[in-house]
Amino acid sequence: MAPQVRVKELEAMESIPDQARQAGVMALFYPGQDTLARLLLIVRPTYPGVHSGQVAFPGGGREPEDEDLLQTALRETREEVGVPEGDVQCLRPLSPLYIPPSNYTVSPHVGLCTARPNFRPDPEEVAGLIEVPVQELLGPENIVSRPMTTSYAHRIEVPAFTFQGHIVWGATAMILSELRSLLRQVV
Repeated sequence: MAPQVRVKELEAMESIPDQARQAGVMALFYPGQDTLARLLLIVRPTYPGVHSGQVAFPGGGREPEDEDLLQTALRETREEVGVPEGDVQCLRPLSPLYIPPSNYTVSPHVGLCTARPNFRPDPEEVAGLIEVPVQELLGPENIVSRPMTTSYAHRIEVPAFTFQGHIVWGATAMILSELRSLLRQVV
């Protein structure tokens, strides 16, 4: 799910820069009100920055007090959407991913809540929640390609997911693709 311009850029890199910042994100699954499994995505607020207004997983940069990147993902999930760390059963990490425009290496983690959390989004970090039914993630009808203008290119063709009127691309789409592949192995 990476745009071709990004694939070429990453292939040309010899290694991830030593000064790359570290981040942890949480792919949080939980039962919806209809008891069907959901996956939480957030909409970032509009701000001056490369990820302004984008759809993402809860998460963010590692802080000195974080024991590891799983702790970062759990802390950021609590701070951004109000889900306490103790309510999340951590299932597994996913593949780390380097994001050149923001110079972050992101470590995604899969978590599970046994009941729908009482979400309390922080309005400074979250403009909206997208509760994606797992069936929508698994279906091919939500995979598209769109021309987009990004922080690094003008009108490039970008593979993406569409959920509830939102275009999900970039690192979030790449992580979703890995999740989709794992889920399709067990469903």
